[in-house]
Amino acid sequence: MHRGVGPAFRWARKMASSGPEPQILVQYLVLRKDLSQAPFSWPAGALVAQACHAATAALHIHRDHPHTAAYLQDLGRMRKVVLEAADESALKELAETLQQKNVDHMLWLEQPENIATCIALRPYPKEEVNQYLKKYRLFK
Repeated sequence: MHRGVGPAFRWARKMASSGPEPQILVQYLVLRKDLSQAPFSWPAGALVAQACHAATAALHIHRDHPHTAAYLQDLGRMRKVVLEAADESALKELAETLQQKNVDHMLWLEQPENIATCIALRPYPKEEVNQYLKKYRLFK
């Protein structure tokens, strides 16, 4: 005996028939690993704050870009990837490369010390920026 279609099945069918999947956008952050180690030994909360500052600034600066607008329209699907750079020189080298390749990003400078701590890219399809980030590992 057929009892009808349950709500979970209707939802799955609707999702399957609702057309192509929207483009997956990712916001990449690259955080300095050396800040968590001696002689700096910043606490985890301070490092997380640096990443948050950089991410927020990048989203704000590039808020009118269509990728940023799309990323912010579905808060439940936001994706961020946090990578690690060995030190300040590695972070600044990446910033220079991104600048040369016209990749939108924000290099966060902690004030008042003026220390480069994190780079945040605006949201991008990962295939557009992978080539610049592939040498960086996930932050641990």
